[in-house]
Amino acid sequence: MLLALLGGLLLVALLVVPRYVRGLSLVARVAGMDDGLAGRVSRWGTGPVSEEDARIPSRHGPLRARLFRPEHPRGRTVLLTPGVHADGIDEPRLVKLARALSAGGLTVITPELPDLLLYQITPREPDMLEDAALWSSAQPELAPDGRVGLMGISFAGGLSVVAAGRPSLADKVAFTFSLGGHGELSRVLAFLCTGAEPGGQHREPHDYGVAVILLNVAGQLVPPEQVEPLRAGILTFLSASHLTLRDARRAEETFARARRMQSEMPEPSATLLKYVNERDVAALGPLLLPYTKSFASDPSLSPERSPAPPSPVYLLHGTDDSVIPAIESVLLARWLEPRTEVQLLLTPLISHAELDRRKDLADVWRLVAFWARLLDT
Repeated sequence: MLLALLGGLLLVALLVVPRYVRGLSLVARVAGMDDGLAGRVSRWGTGPVSEEDARIPSRHGPLRARLFRPEHPRGRTVLLTPGVHADGIDEPRLVKLARALSAGGLTVITPELPDLLLYQITPREPDMLEDAALWSSAQPELAPDGRVGLMGISFAGGLSVVAAGRPSLADKVAFTFSLGGHGELSRVLAFLCTGAEPGGQHREPHDYGVAVILLNVAGQLVPPEQVEPLRAGILTFLSASHLTLRDARRAEETFARARRMQSEMPEPSATLLKYVNERDVAALGPLLLPYTKSFASDPSLSPERSPAPPSPVYLLHGTDDSVIPAIESVLLARWLEPRTEVQLLLTPLISHAELDRRKDLADVWRLVAFWARLLDT
């Protein structure tokens, strides 16, 4: 279905609004459209991309990074940061997006935040993003005008908005892009524990979220000698969850290992890991809810409690996101609008941080227009 829609949109874009063709081409690339007319759309204006490893200095130690350089640069350098994921900058969907952006002319740097690798959301992360932006904006070959774009996925989206509001970056960030990001961390954590959204709506939260919360607050729920074994069990479960995307056999073996670890644990760790292994959000969420405010207490973890960026902010969110609900981008946009320029798009084309092909022409066109505006910034 998306193939036919892209073909129709290409004709419209070429005849009516040619500046949208770049956004259309990017959407086709991210959707994996390689054949026929859609393949030609996806390759429009693209060229080869080289990749190299890099190290970015920061006050908390050097950051591992990867640099994607287009053979024919067309646009500015952007820092694309992954969310809470053990694969970090090697996560396949992140690499695919970085290559898609760079093929269209952007120079892309993917900095790796070590705390997010460990499923921890900490005040160090906006510091690291600030330092990475300062470093990259000071490299003439990367930022001829001294400005870069910040792009973050999931929780790194909200943290990128926080970093962009730092005074040191006032004239060094051209725009900030948040894909499925948050506005207020404590609000998201409460949603993950209860399914309750602001305004009285209810949505079934993804079990991934409560597993990450438990990992962070385990020390407040079990005796000291049980903390690390419990965390090891949670990490094993999370590793299995990631493996389901690419290796079903290894995923099931890893889930089985997490269940064995549960059977060998004393209480209360055994019951807590049982809830994780069984994806029992209804049982685990209420136990974790009292600890969410302390987990999210630092203002630097929430854009709505930090200075607003002076440069434009682009917020893209999937309407059915069950990890960070779309209302987060709505509320963040509402908070930002008196302070800075905001572009907000809620779309059924995206789940949490990836493209879903099954929608209609109007949805695809809105997504294309969103990307076209961003790529011109």
